[in-house]
Amino acid sequence: MEYKFLVSYVLILIALYYSYREKLGIEKTILINSLRAFIQLLILGYALVYIFKLKHPIELIFILFLMILFASYTAQNRVNLKEKGFLVAFLSIFFSSSLVIASLLVLQIISFKPNELIPVGGMVIGNSLNVYSLTVDRLKGEIKNNIDLIENFIAIGATLKNALYEMKKASVKAALIPTLNNLQTVGIIHIPGITTGMLLAGAEPLKAVSYQLAIMYMMVAVALFTAVITINIGYRKIFVSVFS
Repeated sequence: MEYKFLVSYVLILIALYYSYREKLGIEKTILINSLRAFIQLLILGYALVYIFKLKHPIELIFILFLMILFASYTAQNRVNLKEKGFLVAFLSIFFSSSLVIASLLVLQIISFKPNELIPVGGMVIGNSLNVYSLTVDRLKGEIKNNIDLIENFIAIGATLKNALYEMKKASVKAALIPTLNNLQTVGIIHIPGITTGMLLAGAEPLKAVSYQLAIMYMMVAVALFTAVITINIGYRKIFVSVFS
C-alpha cells in the first residue's frame, strides 16, 4: 500500500511528455518539484511525530516563522522581483498570515496546540504564498499591457500609485479567483479533506462542517490581506521589475 504512489507518478510522466512534445519548457520544473514534493512530505511525516510533542509556544512560533521564510524564498523565485523582492514577499506573507493566525487564536477557533496551530498555520501560509505569486504576476502583466495609459496618467501629473489604481484592482480580483471558486463550490464539487477526515473519525456533521467553514473563511481573509498588502507595499518594485 505504501508504494501505490509510484503508480500515480504515471500522471507526472504524462505531464512531462506533453510539456516536451509541445515545447512548453516546464519539464525540468515539473520533474524537480514532483521529486521535491515526495522528499518534503516524507520528511514532514517523520518530523510531525516530534513537532506534535512540542509544548512551548515559542517553539511553535519559531516553526511558523521558518515556514514563512521558506514561503518568501519560494515566492521570490517564482515571480523574481529584481529589487528587494524577498523583502516584499516576506512582509506580505508575514503580516497577512500573522493577522489571520492571531485572529484564529483570539477567537479560540484554534489553540496553541501543535496539532492545531502547525497544520492550520501551514494552510494559511501556503495560501498566502499562492496569492502573492498570482498578484505580482497579474500586476506585471497589467503594467506591460497598459504602459501607454500609465505614461499618459503620469504626464498629466498623476503619481505612479494613482496611475496604477485600476491595474492594482484588477490584480487583486484576479488573485482571489481560485479562493472564491473554492468558496463557491465547497461541498458540491470541492469535497474538503478536513470535513471528510473528521466525519470518518466519528465527529458530528455540524462540528466537522463548522470547522471546515472556519478554514474556508480564513483562506478568503488571508488571500485578501496578502493581495492588498502586496499591492500597497510592492507596486513600485513590481513596476521597476517589468522594465529591468
